[in-house]
Amino acid sequence: MAWQETHKEQSKERILTSAAMLFTHHGFEQISIDQVMKKAELTRGAFYSHFKSKSDLYAQAISKAATVAYRRKPENCPQTMKNFAQYYLSPEHRDDQNEQACPLAFLLSDISQKDEQVKETYTKTLQAFIGQAQALTPTREQALQSVVLMIGGLALSRALADKDLSNELLAACQVGIRSLTSNGENDVG
Repeated sequence: MAWQETHKEQSKERILTSAAMLFTHHGFEQISIDQVMKKAELTRGAFYSHFKSKSDLYAQAISKAATVAYRRKPENCPQTMKNFAQYYLSPEHRDDQNEQACPLAFLLSDISQKDEQVKETYTKTLQAFIGQAQALTPTREQALQSVVLMIGGLALSRALADKDLSNELLAACQVGIRSLTSNGENDVG
């Protein structure tokens, strides 16, 4: 029996979805190809018909993770930079182990140690995120400052064992972004 025309695409999509979730929650070094394929409910042999290496999978999974994470935003968000930051810098976003985590924050420490393909994919993903923030702020500088507070704040808050300090950090980053975009005149949208 011949495979459906879309079988290969569907298999690759399952692998990417599996890899994106596993990598953003556990990092590159902690996840094996076998774990990715098991979660995708496919055999290891299927991996090599889609990807050249684990690093190739990782680069493509970053894009997949960003796409899925951005789709999860509430429909009314972002309307302003403050709303965007409030959503992004929330304990729910930080703690959700069942959904797709943001690769910008949760893969930050992995990226600098990877090959150029991975760095290029991360850079493109970050540029898209900056573009999203820039649409909500009047200046590129404010967008960059907001993005750094959001990604850095979320990454640091997730790394802390002290939930009270973690929550305090998220709230402080939200206040920082509100002060960057205060007086209403800086909210675009």
